[in-house]
Formats: sequence, structure tokens, C-alpha cells
Amino acid sequence: GDVAASKRPFLTSHPSRPVLDNIEQTAISSFGALESQPDFRTPEFEEFNGKPNSLFFNDGQRRIDFVLVYEDESKKETNKKGSNEKQRRKRRAYESNLICDGLHLEATRSVLDDKLVFVKVHAPWEVLCTYAEIMHIKLPLKPNDLKTRSSAFGNFSWFTKVLQVDESIIKPEQEFFTAPFEKNRMNDFYIQDRDTFFNPATRSRIVYFILSRVMYQVRDNVKKFGINKLVSSGIYKAAFPLHDCNFNHKSEDVSCPSERYLLYREWAHPRSIYKKQPLDLIRKYYGEKIGIYFAWLGYYTQMLLLAAVVGVACFLYGYFNQNNCTWSKEVCHPDIGGKIIMCPQCDKHCSFWNLNITCESSKKLCIFDSFGTLVFAVFMGIWVTLFLEFWKRRQAELEYEWDTVELQQEEQPRPEYEAQCTHVVINEITQEQERVPFTTWGKCVRITLCASAVFFWILLIIASVIGIIVYRLSVFIVFSTKLPETLNGTDSIQKYLTPQTATSITASLISFVIIMILNIIYEKVAIMITNFELPRTQTDYENSLTMKMFLFQFVNYYSSCFYIAFFKGKFVGYPGDPVYWLGKYRNEECDPGGCLLELTTQLTIIMGGKAIWNNIQEVLLPWVKNLIGRCRTVSGAEKITPRWEQDYHLQLMGKLGLFYEYLEMIIQFGFVTLFVASFPLAPLLALVNNILEIRVDAWKMTTQYRRMVPEKAQDIGAWQPIMQGIAILAVVTNAMIIAFTSDMIPRLVYYWSFSVPPYGNHTHYTMEGYINSTLSIFNVSDFKNQSKGNPDPKAVIPTTCRYRDFRNPPGHEQQYKHNIYYWHVIAAKLAFIIVMEHLIYSVKFFVSYAIPDVSKSTKSKIKREKYLTQKLLRENHLKDMTKNMGVIAERMGAVVENNLRPKLE
Repeated sequence: GDVAASKRPFLTSHPSRPVLDNIEQTAISSFGALESQPDFRTPEFEEFNGKPNSLFFNDGQRRIDFVLVYEDESKKETNKKGSNEKQRRKRRAYESNLICDGLHLEATRSVLDDKLVFVKVHAPWEVLCTYAEIMHIKLPLKPNDLKTRSSAFGNFSWFTKVLQVDESIIKPEQEFFTAPFEKNRMNDFYIQDRDTFFNPATRSRIVYFILSRVMYQVRDNVKKFGINKLVSSGIYKAAFPLHDCNFNHKSEDVSCPSERYLLYREWAHPRSIYKKQPLDLIRKYYGEKIGIYFAWLGYYTQMLLLAAVVGVACFLYGYFNQNNCTWSKEVCHPDIGGKIIMCPQCDKHCSFWNLNITCESSKKLCIFDSFGTLVFAVFMGIWVTLFLEFWKRRQAELEYEWDTVELQQEEQPRPEYEAQCTHVVINEITQEQERVPFTTWGKCVRITLCASAVFFWILLIIASVIGIIVYRLSVFIVFSTKLPETLNGTDSIQKYLTPQTATSITASLISFVIIMILNIIYEKVAIMITNFELPRTQTDYENSLTMKMFLFQFVNYYSSCFYIAFFKGKFVGYPGDPVYWLGKYRNEECDPGGCLLELTTQLTIIMGGKAIWNNIQEVLLPWVKNLIGRCRTVSGAEKITPRWEQDYHLQLMGKLGLFYEYLEMIIQFGFVTLFVASFPLAPLLALVNNILEIRVDAWKMTTQYRRMVPEKAQDIGAWQPIMQGIAILAVVTNAMIIAFTSDMIPRLVYYWSFSVPPYGNHTHYTMEGYINSTLSIFNVSDFKNQSKGNPDPKAVIPTTCRYRDFRNPPGHEQQYKHNIYYWHVIAAKLAFIIVMEHLIYSVKFFVSYAIPDVSKSTKSKIKREKYLTQKLLRENHLKDMTKNMGVIAERMGAVVENNLRPKLE
């Protein structure tokens, strides 16, 4: 079942596959050490030990483009002969096919562990050229003097000079006109040195493209191929490109640019936290995909600065005006709130309570439930539109500067997709036969199954949310019964730790723990579903996975916040006829001030806990793993350990590592925008977190992780429409939070309508008496047996109690029905939502229309460069034709002269 080396190992048919006998023989001679040298120690290796940071084969000429690592079966302590022999045969077939494809291989044993073997891979010039054409890689034609990047600050550039990257340390890259590489037009390209024409990132991309598509086994017409499967099955332990030097000092090789060291010094080091990111160097070293992520994260962080300033101003407005909060004073006043007896909030086990025990929470609520909150909610609706529109412009500039404008047209199918292409269909455009993995009917079946699986897991998340709600309903009874007894005599604690507060905090903590656990499960489920779906390209794969993961995470993270904001306390009935959840649990009620403060608590715990948890995962775990790995090595071994072995002991970033970074930031973006009306400090927390996040991500990539395979990317993919969807939803959620979760609308209705005649008794507009008007009266004798509270035996049972609602008092002809105040408030809430939504959506539409996605100057540069590139190629083509025509004419003249001369003579 193993693929012979003489057979063609590549999955797809390519017209220009090299037949390189001399290269193959060289590779076999290099690879022969695996079979002939039992200890893998050659004179070249001994000589090489003096250069631990060398990036070349033992001959010092061929550059190492990739490294494969495996464990020698003959050196294992537990030798399972059968399975080990199968692994060895697959590996030998795979490496033989790599040689057949023109790659050079050289193997050496580990300095620290004799069981480990490092196979170094080198792609010679001919292979690089062949696959550069296959992959449509754009390469330099001639230097370009059009791309002049002016400072965004103009006359204030002197002020921002301290924030810029020092160009004497990180020199600006030379710009070129580029075009997709073609071997038959090689003379058109700017080839000054073959060793540097393909930079290390491009070389690694090409080699990884080959490694991902070379087969190692065919059994029962099933192709097994690619380095990813070999690594996941344990045949190889790792596969990675090399870092160019140590992160903390430059390479001894003068020709090495030491880009890793420069990135650590000017980007990842804590002393560079105030500097701008060297995006061009990040893109050059890690590829456009990593570069566009850090460009987006940096731009998002810059825009958060404005939102944080406005949010802090609104918070301070509420903080300094909390003493002027009339309704909070009424709650805390001993003759008002102290004499208002509230009805029990649960059945049988709860007792009557005084309103003034919520004094401290009402004071805190005045900070967040103020006029500044309304202003900030409107501002954030406009801010998010400005951020998305200006980011599109910035992204278009990066597409031009990084030469990814036409990238999607060049993307190749995934090897997993190619391997499943067994059905032949007619292409509607070319009218030619092509292979696809499944028919139209099969595609519909897969989509249906995937959608059903996604729906099932979302229902599972909702079930967990219901479990949290049941916990809240159950534990509130316990806290209402036990907490006053536990805190008896400790008034200072009892003043802050009410049953409502204790229930809210513990439920938020449990919700956070469940969210973290479900995240681990859903990641694996989403990957399984996407693999079954079998998208064609890597971009399609990531976009499909992105939508599934975000849908999971959206429900997982935000469901508890949506419950508190829009459901808790909204459908509770009244004390004589409460509404029950699942027919057993009495629905929760909000504090007299509403559920806004509880929503703020929930957001603080989830945002803060998530940031702490992510930093532990991103910083502490890889650092501890690398520390343990270093402790296991011989003391001082790093000085003689070659570059590939040092990199092997670093942590693996993973192919979806960047995906999780995006997901983390988008979830944060949702918290900042969707519920910002309840927590104006959310942008400030996000800003602080992101400033640290940029440097933490930079630090772990440059110091703790192996170098990732550089990948191309044109934009941030499916995350852009997701953010646009969040921005649209945020307008609705914030309008509804202000209308239905906060008490702003009822207060405004009372101030303008019910504080003065005909409904009020005051002669002027005032907030005095607001608390009394929002608490309805209930006759204790109207309690049903199942909903009657459990009063303190020593206390006097009141004849009436109060509850939060707008209902007619007992004895009224429509007792316990909603009163006129309720309908005024509902009308005002609906009117507010309609006006606020239409206002913000109108401004959003105008801003989106007024700001084009691509600036006029960028459009001109793209058209100008395209025109000059085509002109250059056409001129070169005409020169070649003229030269060829001259040669042909000269030869024809010589032929004619030779034929006519004898006749003339």
C-alpha cells in the first residue's frame, strides 16, 4: 500500500512538475545517512556544533526551509515491532516522495536525545520557481517609487516621533512592482541574487505547500497524504520552519537580518509598550495573516481610546451627581425607605423586608443609571460605525501596501478537499470536466447535517443557561432564609451583602465557570462539523469555522446577560398571583432600582474573569511548559544546541491559534458594544486589556512559540461581517437596556407627567415621591397559601406590603390591574426605542455612505501600479520579441546568403 518513490506523489496534476535527476541524486545522497549511519554523527555535524544558530545544511550552502522531527523506533525502550515497522515504512515512502518532488533532505540526530531525528528540508532554485508559478506567488519586477507612506499626523509628526519605530534599527522595506511568477518570463523579474529572491517566509510557504500534498500511502483507493496527518498520527513529532536567531541577541552570521531579535526588541519587549507596531516587519517575518491581525488589533485599540475617554467622563458624571439622586435619598431615608415594608420575594421561606436595606445598591445604581448613560449609548452607536468604516479604509491601504489586492483569485484548494475529489462534473463556465468531492445532493445532505448539529449544540447551551436560572431561583430562597441568620449583628456586612447581591455574584461566578468549560467542548465540536462540511479553500474553511464558533460563543457568553437585561423581573406577576418557572420555581424579581446594577456586576465578572483566564492560558502555561522543558535538558546545552533543536523545544502555536485570538477580541467587542449602556467603563477595561494583549501576543510569538508557517491573507475574513452584525444589534440592545432595564424612562415620565396635577400633588416638576409612586400596594390577606411568606415570629405582621410594579391598590374597582402610569411608561419606552433606533441608524447610514471603503488616493495608486506593471511586462515582452525577430532575421539572411552565393558565382 505504500507509494513507491518512482510514482508521482503529488495530489493534483501540474503541467510543469520538475524532473530533476541531479537534484534527486543529491537528495538521496544526503538522505542516505538515515540508513547507513547508525549514530547519525558525521564529521560535518561535529564541525557544525560550533554554529548553533546556523540556518544551513552541513555544507553551509543550502538553506534550511523546513524541519521534520521524528522518534527513531529502534531507540525506543518499548519496541512494538509491527506498528513501528509500519510507521517507518510510511515515513520512508513519504520522504522518498519528497525527494522525488525535488526537495533536498538531510538528517541528524539530536544532541540531547539520541531517539530524536531532525530531517532538514531544502527547496532548490528550480523547485522554488516551479511551485511559485503553481501557487501564483507575486514576486518583484522592478523597484517601485510610487508607494510613499506619508505620516497620518502631518505637522504633528514631531510629537509622535517618540511613538514611531526607529528606522535606523528596523529599516523600511524597499517597494517593488510585482506580478505572479512565470518561469518562461524569468528575465522580467528583479533577480539580483537567487539566494535572496525568495525570502525565508516565501520559501517556507512553498515547502509547506509541497509537504501538505505529498502522499505516503494508498490503500483501498483511499489516498493518505500530507504532513499534518503524519504529525497527528505520531509518525512525525513536529514540522516547522526555523526562527532566524535567538530572541534576546543577534545572530553571529552577518548575512542574517536577525528579524526575530528586532521584533522582540522593538515590539514584544515591555519597554516598547508605548511604541507603534512594526507591521511591515511582522508581515515579512510571520506573513500577511499574522500582520493583518495585529494591524486590526492595533487599530481597534486606538479607536477604543476615544470610547474610553467618553465612557470615563459619563461615569464621573454619574459619580459626582449621585448625591443629587432624589430617589436614592428616598430609599435610604429612615422615614421613607425605612418605613416601606416590601412583600416577600419568594414563597414560604422569605419574610417581609424594609426597602432601606437596598440603600447602598441604590447609591451605586445612581452612578450607572444617569443621563450620561443615555449620551454614551448614542455615542457608542456612532463610534462603532466610525470604527468599522475607517478600518475598511485602513485595510484597503494594507492590501495595496502588502500586495494582496487580488489574493482570493490565487488561492489553491485545500489538500483535504483535493483528496476527496472523486466525482466528475462539467464546469458551467469552462464546459470542461472537473473533479468535485460530492454531488449537489451530497452537498445538501452535508449542509443539513451540519446545520442540525449546530442547532443541537446551541440548544445545549440554552439548556445550561436554564440551569443557571433554576440555580438562581433556588439559591435565592436559601440566601433569604439563612443569610440574615448568618450575618446577624454584622450590620456593616448585611448592608452590602443582601440576598439579591449574594445570588447575583454566585450565579455570575458559576456562569463564568460553565462558560469556560463549554468553550473547550464547543471548540472540538465546531472543528469536527467543519471538517465534515469539507470547504474548498483555507479561507472558506476558516470562515465556516468562524461562523460556527462565534454562534456558539455568542449564545454561551451573552445568554446570561440577555436574561438579566431583558427577562429577569419582567414576567413576575404580583404577590397574590406570581408567575412560576417550569411550574415550580417562582420567577426572580429585580431590586427596587431595577436589574441594571446586576447586569453591570455580570459584565464586570465575565470581562474581568475572561481577561485573567486568557492571560493565564496565553502567558503562564507556555512559559511554564518551556521552563520545564529547559530544566530537563543538560545544563549549558543551549550553547551547543543547533537552531532546529532549540525551536523544537518551544511550544506549538497551532493552525487555529490566530483564530482563537480573533475570537477572544470579537467577544470582547460584543461586550463593549452590546451592553455598554449598563457599564460605561467597559471600553476602558477593554483598552487596558488590549494594550497588554498586543504585547503579550507579541512576546509569546517571538519567545515561547515555534515560528508559524507564513500565510497570505487579504482581510480579516468573516470577522468583518460579524462585527457589522454586532454593531447593528448593539443599537437595539442598548436602546432596550435604557428603556426596559434601567429606570430612566419611568423617572422621566414621573418628572414630566405624574409629579404635577392632574396625576401628582406637587406644584412644580420634581422627583420627590418617585419611589412611592413606583411601588404598588398589596393586601397581605390576599396572599395565597403557597405564595405566603414566612414572617419573623417576633415581628408584627403588616396588613399591607409594597412591590415593584404599576398596579391599582386593593379596594380599587380594578384592583391589582395595571394603572394609567404603567401605560404611560410603556408608551414612552416604545417611543424612545423607535426614536433612538431611527436616529442612530440614520446617522450610521449617513456615515457609511459618506466614508468610502477605499480612499481615492488608494484607488489611484492601485490603478497606477497595475497600469505600470502591465506596461512593464508588455515592454519586456516586445523587447524579447524584437530580439528574437532580429535573431531570426539574421539567421534567415545567413541561410539566404548561403543558398544564393553558389548560384551567383
